[in-house]
Amino acid sequence: MKKVLVIGSTVADVIIRLDKLPTTGGDVNVRGQKMSMGGCAFNVSQAIAYFDVPYLLFSPIGTGIYADYIRKELAGMEVTRAELNPDEPNGCCYCLVEDNGERTFICDHGTEYKFKEEWYKNLDPDDFDCAYICGLEIEEDTGDFIIDFLENSHIPFYFAPGPRINEIEKRKMNRIFSLNPILHVNKTEAVTFTETDSIYNAAEKLTDMTENTVVITDGENGSFCLSYTDRKWYEAPAFKADVVDTIGAGDSHIGTFIAQRQLGKSIEQALTEANRISSLIVQKEGARLNR
Repeated sequence: MKKVLVIGSTVADVIIRLDKLPTTGGDVNVRGQKMSMGGCAFNVSQAIAYFDVPYLLFSPIGTGIYADYIRKELAGMEVTRAELNPDEPNGCCYCLVEDNGERTFICDHGTEYKFKEEWYKNLDPDDFDCAYICGLEIEEDTGDFIIDFLENSHIPFYFAPGPRINEIEKRKMNRIFSLNPILHVNKTEAVTFTETDSIYNAAEKLTDMTENTVVITDGENGSFCLSYTDRKWYEAPAFKADVVDTIGAGDSHIGTFIAQRQLGKSIEQALTEANRISSLIVQKEGARLNR
């Protein structure tokens, strides 16, 4: 089995717990705050590693207090990471978590989201079975370098555009879709992007756009997949969960799905296991799942 190339950010999450989000001009007290490891690519890599599937985390770490925190945390972990160390400051992500577990992100993007063209020269495409990319890095000015690499390397890849799916330049989305990625989105992202009224209709439209399989999650309603090759529709029920916060739920879902497919599991098996792992993630604070 070759490695999974995980391209994207490793971020210092500042998790702030509060009863509910304030309105404009409001004044609320937080119930607690802490710093935690996060970032879509880091979270995905940890889900893949949980199943002992080989991977490479292709994620820059720069300078400043948030980069120092990340390096200190990584020193105590077994993470297979490319040495990308730009001399520019990292940002952070403020994760506002309400009583119902729903999260709202306020992001200060630093060098952790920006990729240099020359970095890809050190990657051998033959080392990888597939890759993962996230919409946040594609949205950046340097996102074209990621797409350039995927165009030139011909590595099959998974694409999780995320909540800002409608903010990514259309020309970038067109470039990515022309490479036939496996899409991973939630229901809101799917129906708003396709301007449809149901998960199935959105899946059909997305599958036609990418000419590949699409996975759509829908929280407590489970997850769904439309296979491109046989147009078969899969449904996997959610696992019951007492939600603490939803940080990293989507990342753990796609990371688990990738790992299961690498291990030779069927789409149905991969969906079910991804639902199980994401249900465990939402029942704890932060995005990491310890063994």
